[in-house]
Amino acid sequence: MRILSSIAVFSGSNFGGHEAYAASAKLLGASLARRGMRLVYGGTNKGLMGVLADAVLAGGGEAHGVITERLAAKGHTHPGLTISETATDMRARKRRMADLADAFIALPGGIGTLEEFMEVWTLNQLGEFTKPAGLLDTRGFYQPLMGMIDHMIAESFLPAQHRKGIVIESEPDALIDGLIASQPVTVAKWLDQPKG
Repeated sequence: MRILSSIAVFSGSNFGGHEAYAASAKLLGASLARRGMRLVYGGTNKGLMGVLADAVLAGGGEAHGVITERLAAKGHTHPGLTISETATDMRARKRRMADLADAFIALPGGIGTLEEFMEVWTLNQLGEFTKPAGLLDTRGFYQPLMGMIDHMIAESFLPAQHRKGIVIESEPDALIDGLIASQPVTVAKWLDQPKG
């Protein structure tokens, strides 16, 4: 069983088209605070990111924001964070968040959320670190992505065992429990070349 003291959360800076997304972000924030796990996130007050941070703080938890200089200059920094720091750009922000976190969660979001999550999944796959990662699958948001992952497996671009390299749950507490219990995938990423 892992001990997780801080979790980096990637999420949309928009609210999404259904109230369930904000409700799920609030539940995750409350769960992190209740469990004494520090939130590490992109440092803004926008969209689901702001909802999540507000819920952590309302629950008496700690929220550590890492925002880029460009977004800070636009006035997007959350004003009430426990710790707020500024990174030069997105690459530096992602690196800093990865250093601070023991695990990663992606809420529903856009291309930035997906890119951040896929990077940490890839780093786990390559063995550059062994920090668990999971998807909060509100309203089945990530099912189309997992369909693409299954297609990669079917077409022999991804070993089937690597699908188990992430935790997918629709409820925040179940997701966190899954991250705590997760084990690294030790199967190599390379598949044999097809014959014929």
